Amino acid sequence: MALVADSIEYNDKRFYDLTLPNASIVELYSDCLWAEGPVWFSEGQALIWSDIPNQRMLSWTEKEGVSVFRAQSDFANGNTRDLQGRLVTCEHGTRRVTRTEDDGSITVIVDSFNGKKLNSPNDLVVKSDGSIWFTDPNYGIMSNYDGYKADMEQAGCFVYRVDPKTGKIEIVADDFIMPNGLVFSEDEKTLYIVDSARSHDPDGPHHIRAFDVAEESKLSNGRVFCDVEPGVPDGLRIDIHGNIWTSCGNGIVCFDVDGTQLGRIKIPQTVANLTFGGAKRDRLFITATHSLYAVYVASAGIQRP
Repeated sequence: MALVADSIEYNDKRFYDLTLPNASIVELYSDCLWAEGPVWFSEGQALIWSDIPNQRMLSWTEKEGVSVFRAQSDFANGNTRDLQGRLVTCEHGTRRVTRTEDDGSITVIVDSFNGKKLNSPNDLVVKSDGSIWFTDPNYGIMSNYDGYKADMEQAGCFVYRVDPKTGKIEIVADDFIMPNGLVFSEDEKTLYIVDSARSHDPDGPHHIRAFDVAEESKLSNGRVFCDVEPGVPDGLRIDIHGNIWTSCGNGIVCFDVDGTQLGRIKIPQTVANLTFGGAKRDRLFITATHSLYAVYVASAGIQRP
């Protein structure tokens, strides 16, 4: 299914320079229960993403279409790549963060903090020093749909950093209700983190916060970067101009570095996450409820490696 991009909504004339009004939004796959965690592999020109309730991870290439990447995914959610290009994954079912080695074996990076199980790691990003930063809301233990229903063992829903040399895990932010997607600015001086608490509380936050990053792991000057309407933000990415592209209730919404909303690409399902991919990183891949969509844009994303 292809949708003409008259579904683009312009709030600022700069969004005309970031989008292609003649590019179609193409539905590449439509048999997921809740599509999440897209990550692009430039080597094979492949996209991998999670279908959380179906307990699987899927792969798409232009040539081969869709195939099953991992049949038993332990309710995998967010995915990224480390500096060596290996897949790093948040798993709700096992309440851990793992790395997939080149031979296909899985290494556990972290599954506890202070001797207690994590909640349900949700999304993650790898910094240029190799450290892994991830969010740990309790979505995956609320029911048996996205994981296994269980009680929280941690005192809250925190944002963590894993040291690349020692493996030490530390809390870097402890004042979120439901921390979710996160992304560094290209110079890594700013970290953007979603709070998606409105998903289960109509009065809860539905915003992106920004933090200054100092030294290896110190965050300061936390402030609300933007509120997202309708729905809640979830995953987010940054482009080469520093603009933030994030999911929302009815599509993808884009903000400039000052938090000004530039425009929106409307999608006919609730969007969970997104990533830039393709040969020139100018194709936006969108996981939305049951489907994987893609649309070319006039910008390009940043991603390591």
